[in-house]
Amino acid sequence: MDPKRAIWIKDPLAILAEGAERGIVVQNGKIVELVPRGGRPTTSAAFFEAGDHVVLPGLINTHHHFYQTLTRALPAALDRELFPWLQALYPVWARLTPESLDLGVTVAMSELLLSGCTTTTDHHYVFPAGLEDAVDIEVAVARRLGIRVLLTRGSMNRSQRDGGLPPDSVVQDEDTILADSERVVAKHHQRGEDAMVQIALAPCSPFSVTTSLMRATATLAERLDVRLHTHLAETEDENKFCEQMYGCRPLDYLEQCGWLNARTWLAHGIHFDAREMKRLGKAGTAISHCACSNQVLASGCCPVCDMEEAGVAIGLGVDGSASNDGSNLMQEVRAAFLLQRARYGAGRVSHKDALRWATKGSAACVGRPELGEIAVGKAADLALFKLDELRFSGHGDPLAALVLCGAHRADRVMVGGKWAVLDGAIPGLDVSDLIRRHSAAAHAMQVG
Repeated sequence: MDPKRAIWIKDPLAILAEGAERGIVVQNGKIVELVPRGGRPTTSAAFFEAGDHVVLPGLINTHHHFYQTLTRALPAALDRELFPWLQALYPVWARLTPESLDLGVTVAMSELLLSGCTTTTDHHYVFPAGLEDAVDIEVAVARRLGIRVLLTRGSMNRSQRDGGLPPDSVVQDEDTILADSERVVAKHHQRGEDAMVQIALAPCSPFSVTTSLMRATATLAERLDVRLHTHLAETEDENKFCEQMYGCRPLDYLEQCGWLNARTWLAHGIHFDAREMKRLGKAGTAISHCACSNQVLASGCCPVCDMEEAGVAIGLGVDGSASNDGSNLMQEVRAAFLLQRARYGAGRVSHKDALRWATKGSAACVGRPELGEIAVGKAADLALFKLDELRFSGHGDPLAALVLCGAHRADRVMVGGKWAVLDGAIPGLDVSDLIRRHSAAAHAMQVG
């Protein structure tokens, strides 16, 4: 498909946009026109007949660990909370190789695309010997599949011998981390509204990196003008660790390290108090809500509505496939809807809130205001779903049906005006072969 040619996404069954009842026109990777009820495009355009499709802005995943697709439902890690879960998995992750990482990333990105995700982040922080080019591997896979990415150069430098959780074999020293962080930004980070690959810097967590590295990373991110990401306030154990190690709560520690600003988005944000939420909102620091992972690991429930009332932008993240055990962002929308509805009640959380978190809210997390919305001038990143499965039979409102009836697979996905998914499949991807090779790599890692 020639992106320079105008295409009318015509007469959708439903669309998440006002004044676009007859669809939208895309050209040169942008949305150039909304076609209202009774109208027609003002410019000459070919058309895609969308009468069977519900059209959403492309979903945006704000937290993930791609490599973890290789350790799903690992017996040694089942039925554990975060810290013992990590201790069971770190030795397995230490066996990652470039080949297995390529397969793990391909599976994760493919799952995301097929679920309607057009932009994804990743938080890669394990660098065993031989895997120094992990971020480069991820960039290559993203370009192969045509998905938009914000990849983070993660890091850990506090191992078990220093009082941290990870084994020595997966951590690096501060100088190596900072040098490679600068390298991957210089090599891969694109700027501007058309950027397909961006890089952020992401020390793993307060309990796996030193204060020196946290501060140095914040300084480097400011100099390079890139975003910052880390896990924070995920568990009560983390609160206790920070209080014992640093004499303060996690958010106080974050601020001391120069991280409490609009450059930063945080994964989880479960255990903040009301005063801390106001500080986050004032600073412009955003939160990635990971509903499935939080439930699997019994970490708690992010107070999303209270956060938003305090001015905090909320996005959604599937989190790692070893905690969520999946990489399906449309399913994450439903999980977030159900979890927050249970917490706050029917009057405060609707299906449109959950869709907003995965689109416009997630765009705020990744610092990409041109994404996450169907409007003139925004990127032509779209997810189109059919409602022809048994799960949807008898539905009334098509947009509500996506969330309430459990949509999980997009029929078509467009990224930057180009189709990345056609008829529920990624062109050129041999899924059976990928499963075979990925499963073999996972088995080899797990048995050691």
